[in-house]
Amino acid sequence: MSVGLLIIHLVIGLTFVGHGAQKLFGWFGGHGLKGTAGWLESIGVKPGVLMAFLAGAGELVGGLLFAAGFLTPVGALLIVVTMLVAIFTVHGKNGYWATESGFEYNAILIAVAIGVALIGPGSYALDAIVFG
Repeated sequence: MSVGLLIIHLVIGLTFVGHGAQKLFGWFGGHGLKGTAGWLESIGVKPGVLMAFLAGAGELVGGLLFAAGFLTPVGALLIVVTMLVAIFTVHGKNGYWATESGFEYNAILIAVAIGVALIGPGSYALDAIVFG
């Protein structure tokens, strides 16, 4: 079970790190803080720079914590909050299915984050080493 949890930690966590880096630094094909802020303002989310920073920081920090399995419930909470904001500001109005820009993917990520937080991080996580 711990190997399975490790795979989930790494894939989900590092994906969130990448998304945060896209928003904050423009890495991995992202638009950086200014570009993300401009897009957020164009859809009515203001102040754009602050909201872009919060979204990027939530994804980056949440992803790092989740990937490492360190303070796993905190990392999961940051992922859940970020995805809920994405649902309420962007995807929710489009329905469920991702093919219609809906919130399907966000819901799956929320379920995974909550599931791992409730199950526990597994023995290959820093939480297991630090908190035994």
